[in-house]
Amino acid sequence: MTRSLIPLALFCLPLAGCGGGTPEQPPLAGARVGGPFALTDGNGRTVRDTDFTGRYRIVYFGYTYCPDVCPTDMQKIGQAMKILDKDAPRTVQKVVPIFISVDPERDTPTAVKQFVANFDPRAVGLTGTPDQIAQVAKNYAVYYKKQPPSPSGGYMVDHFAAAYLMGPNGEPLALLPLEKGGAAIAQEVRHWVR
Repeated sequence: MTRSLIPLALFCLPLAGCGGGTPEQPPLAGARVGGPFALTDGNGRTVRDTDFTGRYRIVYFGYTYCPDVCPTDMQKIGQAMKILDKDAPRTVQKVVPIFISVDPERDTPTAVKQFVANFDPRAVGLTGTPDQIAQVAKNYAVYYKKQPPSPSGGYMVDHFAAAYLMGPNGEPLALLPLEKGGAAIAQEVRHWVR
């Protein structure tokens, strides 16, 4: 009986020493999401995607006049950052939340600066010309469409509400679970940020 187990044990040993399998791939690895951009921050300065090289990014597209979804989602991202502050301070130092407006007609640099300040002091609000926003939204596979104005002149913007976790070289890693709240977002960030 021992004799038959020895060859089996010798066969298994080389497999155990091979590194324990393939590292887990991020869900969005290889996806065509992201790309270069040059937008305007809350201080009126031009910000490029390369300004964030070396940092993980939580990228969210929305607009400051959004009545419910955008502020709720940004609040969840802010909660995740606060959770990471306490539970994973080294991780959170590597992460920057980025809010990109899909309503460049109304979202001035001042408007995006005031909006993101409500959720996390590290958050960067970006806006731009309609053409710049159209290009960055296309690069990130984000749908948005301005709706017809109401009788009072206000309008809504339909848009894809999702938060991308992007890697330190701008590569897409994962969609963050906004529907599950701040704790789940923090857990997903901890999982992928190295």
